[in-house]
Amino acid sequence: MKYTLEKNDKYILFQLHEEKLTSLVAPDLKTELVKLNAEGTANIILDLGDVKYTDSSGLSSILVGNRVCQNDNGTFVLTRLSDHVTKLIQISQLDTILNITPTVEEAIDLVFMNSLENDLSKEGEEE
Repeated sequence: MKYTLEKNDKYILFQLHEEKLTSLVAPDLKTELVKLNAEGTANIILDLGDVKYTDSSGLSSILVGNRVCQNDNGTFVLTRLSDHVTKLIQISQLDTILNITPTVEEAIDLVFMNSLENDLSKEGEEE
């Protein structure tokens, strides 16, 4: 699996450099997402700009990433989806539970906004 990571204070930008997210790549993606979360990353942006095709195993790996981030009160964002990937996510009705943005910049904004909301919620609970 080919990918690059860009680590920042609040998030990791995970750029997948594969044309197909299928059963050949999905297990490795799952492993990497779980490992990043176990190492303390609660916010992951998954850039799928190079991915032209995915199948159910690809969707499964995306859902694993979403779950591990949510369990850590973090944010998982998909960005730069192809038409095919977008349609499959919509058909599967996963667009209602996944955070999806058209650009990396909007994904970063979403992570910071959710992080701010979480911080404000914690302050409210303490008072």
